[in-house]
Amino acid sequence: MVRLGTYHYHPLKVAFIGNFVPRQCGIATFTTDLLTAVSEENAQGECWAVVMNDTPEGYPYPPAVRFEIRDRSLEDYNLAADFLNTNRVDIVCLQHEYGIFGGENGAYILDLVGNLRMPIVTTLHTVLKNPNPGQLNVLRRISHLSDRLVVMSNRAVEILVNVYGVQKEKIILIHHGIPDVPFVDPNYYKDQYGVEGRKVILTFGLLSPGKGIETMIEALPQIIDKHPDVVYIVLGATHPHIRRIQGEAYRLSLQQKARELGVGEHIIFHNRFVELKELCEYLGAADIYVTPYLNQEQITSGTLAYALGNGKATISTPYWYAEEMLAEGRGLIVPFRDAGALASAVNYLLDHEAERHAMRKRAYTFTREMVWKEVARRYLETFEEVIRERESRPRPIFRAKTMDVSPREIPRANLDHIRRLTDDVGILQHAKYIVPDRWHGYCTDDNARALIAVIMAQETVMDAHDLNDLACIYLSFLYHAFNDETGRFRNFMGYDRRWLEDVGSEDSHGRALWGLGEAVSMTESEGIRAAAQELFDRALKAMVEFRSPRSIAYGIAGMSAYLRRFGGNSEVRRIREQLALRLYNQFRDHATEDWPWLEDIVAYANSRIAQALILGGQALQHGDMLDAGIRSLSWLIEIQTDPRGHFVPIGNNGWYRKGQEKARFDQQPIEAVEMIEACRTAYEVTADIRWLTHAQRCIEWFLGRNDLNVPLYDHQTGGCCDGLHASGPNLNQGAESTLSCLLAFLNFHRFRHYQISLFAASAGD
Repeated sequence: MVRLGTYHYHPLKVAFIGNFVPRQCGIATFTTDLLTAVSEENAQGECWAVVMNDTPEGYPYPPAVRFEIRDRSLEDYNLAADFLNTNRVDIVCLQHEYGIFGGENGAYILDLVGNLRMPIVTTLHTVLKNPNPGQLNVLRRISHLSDRLVVMSNRAVEILVNVYGVQKEKIILIHHGIPDVPFVDPNYYKDQYGVEGRKVILTFGLLSPGKGIETMIEALPQIIDKHPDVVYIVLGATHPHIRRIQGEAYRLSLQQKARELGVGEHIIFHNRFVELKELCEYLGAADIYVTPYLNQEQITSGTLAYALGNGKATISTPYWYAEEMLAEGRGLIVPFRDAGALASAVNYLLDHEAERHAMRKRAYTFTREMVWKEVARRYLETFEEVIRERESRPRPIFRAKTMDVSPREIPRANLDHIRRLTDDVGILQHAKYIVPDRWHGYCTDDNARALIAVIMAQETVMDAHDLNDLACIYLSFLYHAFNDETGRFRNFMGYDRRWLEDVGSEDSHGRALWGLGEAVSMTESEGIRAAAQELFDRALKAMVEFRSPRSIAYGIAGMSAYLRRFGGNSEVRRIREQLALRLYNQFRDHATEDWPWLEDIVAYANSRIAQALILGGQALQHGDMLDAGIRSLSWLIEIQTDPRGHFVPIGNNGWYRKGQEKARFDQQPIEAVEMIEACRTAYEVTADIRWLTHAQRCIEWFLGRNDLNVPLYDHQTGGCCDGLHASGPNLNQGAESTLSCLLAFLNFHRFRHYQISLFAASAGD
């Protein structure tokens, strides 16, 4: 742990990266308060903010905000790095919380901090004890790029050292800041809120289901029996992200519960985001503060810090920050979701005024080192220390040593052509150049791909207001495509909305299941997830009889995605195991040393088969199956890489038959995206750099690094040419090619944080 002395502050130019008021969230409040406090102590210097926007229109920020980033626009993160470097900022203070940044697990922030030239001090607002691999990778990378990590509890220090492997010397504990308010009797403020003569219990903060307020409401009847003058104030607006998805459903459910329990007259809901002065007055009026939160792994809480700083007698559930802050008699801890224990604790404090007052004084005294003035001084001391360290031990600016692992720029996801091809039925299969071609109608294959693409795009596209509507169109098509009489999907539908078959191919059924499984895994819409899950369950049984290796591979990919959301579904796990063994047995029976493949022909969607073997081998802990997947994918890369280093997918003008020449042309975009997804899976299993190197080559195939050195992606339309012929690209921009290109770009964004890490490693960082 870093021990700081007392320093004379030099004027510094400090940039804070985070959210900022008037955006309504805890990170925004913290960043604003920290910047304000540091500005007052750094009066001769400069302090300003780089902020994240979660809406296209942004917010009416004050002058302290100098640069705005659209959180789902990777380009903006790189521009922000240029802006900070150009403005010769002395130090950057990053506020890190996974959810406020774009990309999978908030990985886009790595592009920004990875390109900064000045020291970085990162405040960690979330430190997970059991992170998923992506979260672990992102935070490890941030810790590597940061000169110091600021945490707000000793538990966070332990987790960073033991789970993330961070050196203890790099970590500093600086408490969550609080306003400096006097220690006052609660009765002083009660009259202005109409609760004079009553005992006031308070909970404040942005409302969301994880706050556990229903537990406090359930405790009220027992409290009111002993203290009929009690009133419970719930202060705070519904969290904007919750309100955007669910409206006021959570608040209304709380009000309904209060009515059912007959305590409605004892609860006051203030549905608004209050300013600091008014918040402190509400806190001043409270006799008891309650935080009945449900998440144990909460490593900090601004609301709890504020309550203690106001000298409140506090009762909390045992989340980590509360356990630490309320130790030594500064508050009471009750079990999660235990209304009886909560009621007993409240009654105890109301019955024992002397103990309640002593608890208040212990809390108030403990938090004097947490007032913003003291916190700002601690940050400034830290800033100066890391600046001196950088001056004595400068770091090299990142420079690429090889072009194979450098994180190149790719176009932002553009869904214009997808929208152009989509009507109220689904996405049309083909186009004449960029004009939708109605003659060939629709197919299940493309609508399954489109469903995945528009859900995945919500992680990247800023103005995504219509993407759930598009997802509903594609999902509706899949519902209509499913034939209950046969238990199978139909594939082709004419423009007149008549199905051209009763049963589609096994491949189309497998792709539909893949699309549904990915939708279940990725969507944030409960309605879309429920609909996709229901259809997935109905379509699953038919897979048992399939023999087509590609249909099996797509099915395994869909089941693996589904199980990321619902890992306990035994039926899905059993069927995945059965199909994975079927695929592996076919590989074992056909593969030879010089032809490690399960057929005598390498045709289409080849990499999907290798990916399925890897997924199955990993899930089943089947070493031979995993080795078959790795071996076949390595071979596919070998036979599809030109000596000059670019990707050359097997052409569908003859494919590649054993003992014959490979077809060079009519190269299809689907082969590139299938290879990218397979390489991503291989990297996640093996952590071998070569998979990402080849995935990069496949991305570049769309952009012109191919046999003819011509791009297939159309930057103006967002479409993609239907293939690469010896004479040039097929200029028609159909659904399969356009969706393949879009999915390639979206997959690139999803594993961006892997490439950032590799880039830094290759540059000798």
